[in-house]
Amino acid sequence: MNIPTEIRVQAETLREQINHHNYRYYVLDDPEVPDAEYDRLFRELQNLEEKYPALVSHDSPTQRVGAQPLAAFDEVQHVVPMLSLGNAFNDEDVLAFARRVNEKLDSEDTVFTAEPKLDGLAISLLYDNGVLVRAATRGDGMTGENVTQNIRTIKSIPLHMLGNDYPRLLEVRGEVYLPKAGFEALNKRQRAAGEKAFANPRNAAAGSLRQLDSRITATRPLAMFCYGVGQMEGGTLPKGHAAILQRLKDWGLRVCPETQTVQGINACLEFYRHIAVQRDQLSYDIDGVVYKVDDPAQQQILGFVSRAPRWAIAHKFPAEEAITRLLAIDVQVGRTGALTPVARLKPVEVGGVTVTNATLHNQDEIDRMDLRIGDTVVIYRAGDVIPKVASVVLSRRPQNTQSFRMPDQCPECGSDVECEDGEAILRCSGGLFCPAQRKEAIKHFASRRAMDIEGLGDKLVEQLVDAGLVQTPADLFQLKPETVAGLERMAEKSAANLLTALEKSKSTTLARFLFALGIREVGETTAQNLANHYRTLDAIMQTDEEDLQTVSDVGPIVAVYVVTFFKQAHNREVIEQLLVQGMHWPIIEAVETESLPLTGKIVVLTGTLNSLGRSEAKEKLQALGAKVAGSVSKKTDLVIAGEAAGSKREKAEILGIDILDEAGLLELLEK
Repeated sequence: MNIPTEIRVQAETLREQINHHNYRYYVLDDPEVPDAEYDRLFRELQNLEEKYPALVSHDSPTQRVGAQPLAAFDEVQHVVPMLSLGNAFNDEDVLAFARRVNEKLDSEDTVFTAEPKLDGLAISLLYDNGVLVRAATRGDGMTGENVTQNIRTIKSIPLHMLGNDYPRLLEVRGEVYLPKAGFEALNKRQRAAGEKAFANPRNAAAGSLRQLDSRITATRPLAMFCYGVGQMEGGTLPKGHAAILQRLKDWGLRVCPETQTVQGINACLEFYRHIAVQRDQLSYDIDGVVYKVDDPAQQQILGFVSRAPRWAIAHKFPAEEAITRLLAIDVQVGRTGALTPVARLKPVEVGGVTVTNATLHNQDEIDRMDLRIGDTVVIYRAGDVIPKVASVVLSRRPQNTQSFRMPDQCPECGSDVECEDGEAILRCSGGLFCPAQRKEAIKHFASRRAMDIEGLGDKLVEQLVDAGLVQTPADLFQLKPETVAGLERMAEKSAANLLTALEKSKSTTLARFLFALGIREVGETTAQNLANHYRTLDAIMQTDEEDLQTVSDVGPIVAVYVVTFFKQAHNREVIEQLLVQGMHWPIIEAVETESLPLTGKIVVLTGTLNSLGRSEAKEKLQALGAKVAGSVSKKTDLVIAGEAAGSKREKAEILGIDILDEAGLLELLEK
């Protein structure tokens, strides 16, 4: 057959792509594209070679199982090749597989074993007289890698089989995987250590097994399910695949508990649908179901094709990963003011759903992936979980990509964005005005411990906001009785009661008012301390971070939040409107402190105090009239330095500030 030049070029290009992805997947343990994309490329090459048989060459990816093993491990030759399985992507593919099986066996109701297809790493375990002597990866199916020392660290794999009726030599095959809970715990440790998190449990399992230092592998919570046997000498096995699995279980080897024996292909499809529903509740990741003809004698009759058995097939779930293009990054503001970057994507089908948006979490995650607008990205979606960008396909990065940085101002209201030290989450500081936070801000303002507006519950707040009647807390005090009475589940009497409660709430305390504003980290106690210390709202609104830290229970972080909140013009406007509406509170009288020994003195505590706690020391100093600050400055009068006092003591020495040790503090408190 005369093959067109463009077809030859197409086939060669596909081989190069598949070999590249084999290298990334099998050798580097760092796949660049999802399985669904790899499967598409492979099937495209298969179709070409079926149409043009002369294209087939001995080195075509379709004529082998995988890629060469890592050179860092000893090679292991598989006596019985570890072949991969053919794939079915829909019911029609499965029914076609069943027709071929039934025709070859001259049967209408073949018995199958159906088992979940684990998403892990295929492993061969060799037992000699019941003792584990070698473990190897599948590699290219003929040659694998010796990972015995790493496998021995997996507690669920027996080093000696149970009983005494096992064959003299038995090769057990299965899948090493990382349970979902273990994967989450591992990634948490990775992030805490400042190391790269794994993209998925399969990558984590593969990377763990290919550690040259088995002590590292021992820290990874790996597990294994066995699904069959290979080489065997000096013994017998039961007549049936399901029975063989049960025997392996009897010998102390783990077998997937969801495995079932079913009769006929319709029962296989029913098993598939059942597992698909249960998938998210399983403790391990799967990407499909495997159907195997149960009778070994029938398996022998059916035989093999070049790279897979004819008696088994993998029925894959709809892809949970796909690749697409990142068109833009928008920033959404949540009800608590948190800013979240959201990827806008070229529409792509993932897990049976068309995905156009995906979460990016935060700027740290964007930086970790080196994600840029215009990139080709891998999208991951499991069950009903919100889709996320899993990784970037760097080999497909165009030249005109754009970097992204989170904004300094809220995209909803223009208020400054704040970030607590050590946190990745950014938050809008315009809590009284920001449209994204509107409902939650008003609910908090009206709550019992804040302004205590009786009758203004969550559902009524939502009605008022949704109807456009209330945009800020100040708008509550401009409501008309006829407007409120017209709302759902409201009437003239309930409207009148609400307006009475609103009028009553205008008479409050400064502490309640401060708490009602919803400033981050300013709870009832802190609000009371601020009110007692400054006595007027104007004084609080005009103070600075350094002075705020002289207030009891106010540290550097809370001080930043308070200053940032009152700095926002929108917040100040709402506060002014509330005061115009008649919000008021009693004058807080000054406490006579002139006669106290530390009146007007600013004191800083640092280091560890053995005889009393930091809070107790702070209270005693304040009782003597001192202002206890959280940081040292030129305004500081005295530093109390306990054990292991660090930079604050050093700064005090440089500034020439008086320093007392714990004994000096105790003497001071006794005066």
